[in-house]
Amino acid sequence: MFQGLIIQAFFYYSFTNAMISKLTLSIITTIILGSSITPVIASAEVPILLSQNYNKEQLDELLRRGRDYVDKGDYQRAIATYEQAASLDNDNAKIFSGIAYLHSQQGNYQAAVKYYQQALSIDSSNANFYYALGDSLANTGDNNNAASAYYYAIQLNPQSVKSYIGLGVVLLRQEDYEGAAEAYKRVIALDPNNPEAFAIMGSSLLQQKQLDQAVQYLGNAVERFSGDVDLRLLLATAYLQQGQLELGKEQLTRAERLDPSNTKIQLKIARIYEVQENLDEALKIYRRISYLNRKSPEAYAGVGRIQLAQNDYLGAIITYKDLIELIPQNPEPYYYLGVAFKERQRTSEAKKALERAKKLYQEYDNTEGIKKADELLGQL
Repeated sequence: MFQGLIIQAFFYYSFTNAMISKLTLSIITTIILGSSITPVIASAEVPILLSQNYNKEQLDELLRRGRDYVDKGDYQRAIATYEQAASLDNDNAKIFSGIAYLHSQQGNYQAAVKYYQQALSIDSSNANFYYALGDSLANTGDNNNAASAYYYAIQLNPQSVKSYIGLGVVLLRQEDYEGAAEAYKRVIALDPNNPEAFAIMGSSLLQQKQLDQAVQYLGNAVERFSGDVDLRLLLATAYLQQGQLELGKEQLTRAERLDPSNTKIQLKIARIYEVQENLDEALKIYRRISYLNRKSPEAYAGVGRIQLAQNDYLGAIITYKDLIELIPQNPEPYYYLGVAFKERQRTSEAKKALERAKKLYQEYDNTEGIKKADELLGQL
């Protein structure tokens, strides 16, 4: 589909069939307008022809100050300064893309989307802008529109490996395994030594529960890219899903040597201890991660599970309240908060938490979740 001269046909056929069914063309066009990848406004490339309504010297000074703030890592002041510059030169796409980049560096992806859209409304033929927009949309969880942005980036630059990788990732999230496989093939064709392409294919096999194929494929990939942590994590995951805990733990230990501070590795190691009922060791790791990374829902969820298993219901209440602040639209923390309240005989609070969990389960059409919430409500 991605081969040779039929690349254009792929974009129009694949884009139409995969994306138009979910978004009208007009909505896509509206969503797509904006993006960038690096703070290109940090360069001195300022347009020579400036409107008479503002002073070129003032603009240059704002850009200089903005660069200084970026160099110092003071992104908030840099953003404020570049916004002043944008008000003077509102046709400069690089300024808006630079603001977007700074927002993305702080994890403010919704704001980044807005400014990338503004940049693309000025320069709609910039492939890097579309790529960065796709990246920001993907980080907000808007996978449909992220895929659209990546498609546009690829259409403008068919040789963009990073755009195919981004596309492959969001297609995996959408369970479009055929599309992800096509993205994988294109990356391999462009860059045969890119381990991220093998990670896409390995993830696809895992998500399709083709565990034997995943183990074989990822084992070969790890041999080829022995220093790649993500591939070892995927191989460990495949072993763990097969129930081969020791083989999974061996891969995680090797990955940990390569990257001792990687929280994904630590979480998987903690999960193995948890499955092996070594709860104290698992809790120790989960707590350490939650202290180091206050925004890790996996770590808080692990702490909560073990607190419930050890009958530490008061501790579980505190943990699940913290977790709800991180993921307020996820029904699971509310459900387990209800469990903890019930065990503490705080019936009214348990009922409130469980009713909220049930409502969210209903929104996600999770019949199993609705059933277990109803069962627990019936025990109050």
